[in-house]
Amino acid sequence: MNQAFLVHATKPLLEQRTSWLSALEAERRASANTVEAYERDLRQFLQFLTGYHGRPAELGDFADLKPADLRAFLAARRRDGAGAKTLGRGLAGVRSFIRHLEKKGLASSAGARAIRAPRQGRSLPRPLTVADALAVTEEAGALALEPWVAARNTAVMTLLYGCGLRISEALGLTGDALRDSAARAIPITGKGGKTRLVPLLPVVHEAVADYRRLCPFALSGNEPLFRGTRGGPLRPQIVQREMQRLRGALGLPGSATPHALRHSFATHLLAEGGDLRAIQDLLGHASLSTTQGYTAVDSARLMSIYDAAHPRAQR
Repeated sequence: MNQAFLVHATKPLLEQRTSWLSALEAERRASANTVEAYERDLRQFLQFLTGYHGRPAELGDFADLKPADLRAFLAARRRDGAGAKTLGRGLAGVRSFIRHLEKKGLASSAGARAIRAPRQGRSLPRPLTVADALAVTEEAGALALEPWVAARNTAVMTLLYGCGLRISEALGLTGDALRDSAARAIPITGKGGKTRLVPLLPVVHEAVADYRRLCPFALSGNEPLFRGTRGGPLRPQIVQREMQRLRGALGLPGSATPHALRHSFATHLLAEGGDLRAIQDLLGHASLSTTQGYTAVDSARLMSIYDAAHPRAQR
């Protein structure tokens, strides 16, 4: 634990924090990214409470937490430059901890429930064009000095665009994954521990097989499929850095991120008449409303499909 953090909370409160984080992982099966984000949200709130009260935060502060306290926290975060989305997620993390304490009779969530999350403007996904997405997958290895690293980068980018995976899902694949070149689909475990079946294109098999052939490390069992240059698990930051280099080399906009390849996967399927429900399943979205965000991206294309296909449009 960061030693500087210890001054912002008493020992009993830190013990409850540890219990809460363990429950998120074991009982709610939250992803590592979610646990990390929630831990950071609570840490920021405890740091705020320390300055707010002029002493380290303690369990008693949560027993009678008022809406005004949370509003002051959000205001402080806003002054630090946090946007509506960040504030909303931060509030969600704090609420989760308060509910954990409430179950143990140590707090009340009434004050937290009385606070509305900051209103967020609707932000639509910004996918790449088909040409740019193909360029990324084809040139992904061009900037690497070692052939196996080039093959690795190509395989990762091909999975993101060819299968619509999140970075965490692609990097979470084990050494035994994608060994069967005849497999038409692969099970992917996404957010909330939910598993979906994602179809595999031949180009995905080819990219991963090429990487396997060149990789100097043993790739089997439950060890990570994708490795860093020292043999450890490939980190998301490396993938993001490689995408940043590709943006410069290919002249792509700043919105061309690894996650944009996932958006592109869905948007390009939708533009070609793909079924929204089917795309929802492929992406692993719990709610159709999340997937519906893609429908506004290519509305002109959707209208042309509608005009060409709907019986009443033919009259």
